[in-house]
Amino acid sequence: MPLSNKTALVTGAAQGIGRGIALRLAKDGANIVLTDINPDKLKDVVAEVEALGRKALAITTDVGQRDQVYNAVEQAQKTMGQLDIMVNNAGIAQVRSILEATPEEVETIYRINVQGTLWGIQAAAKAFKAQGSKGKIINACSIAGHESFAFLGVYSSTKFAVRALTQAAAKELGADGITVNAYCPGIVGTDMWKVIDQRMAEETGAKPGETYKKFVDGIALGRAETPQDVAALVAFLASTEADYITGQCIITDGGIVYR
Repeated sequence: MPLSNKTALVTGAAQGIGRGIALRLAKDGANIVLTDINPDKLKDVVAEVEALGRKALAITTDVGQRDQVYNAVEQAQKTMGQLDIMVNNAGIAQVRSILEATPEEVETIYRINVQGTLWGIQAAAKAFKAQGSKGKIINACSIAGHESFAFLGVYSSTKFAVRALTQAAAKELGADGITVNAYCPGIVGTDMWKVIDQRMAEETGAKPGETYKKFVDGIALGRAETPQDVAALVAFLASTEADYITGQCIITDGGIVYR
């Protein structure tokens, strides 16, 4: 198995894309440390990982709190022996006109999407260096980090920031053999997109489901993305096959944004 004897930490792992990533990395042989703010849902994913014959550790974590992220990485090292792969997956969406965004909304989404990613990069890189090992840091970006969309302006700006952090970290950490990349999904059929669709309806007057259908109808491959589609890219970036790839924010959207 490509990830045998490796340990991966996945943030936002209780559901959706994070759960899909955790299970795929476990299938590829990795032991998994799962973090999320929802401890009850984490228990279910722990059971799924263990059913695949892997070790699993759940840690309730708010990625917007630096100390909690550092603690999760420390616990991963203590429990699993070392950390090899850090997947900064946790994030939230926000649908709001840029004319109506409030200070509280902006602070919240930046704390989670941008600061949460930064703290994860910091904690993992320091852990890799202390171990004297090479490691892989994989961040959650989005097609909205390549092209902004109406009513998703603030959200998009956080994902542009993730691209910047990914590129800068790759340049700083390359000499240590640490690779830093990001995955950029499109329209993934998860609960997050249900929320986006609902809020788009509130903002634009569209009917429920209409925004989601409009985006899916524009996908070249003719279907919405699944968490498994995203996880396949993450599994590649986590493997030795991607050892010579760093600083890249790779689009996986079935054909929406072309770069």
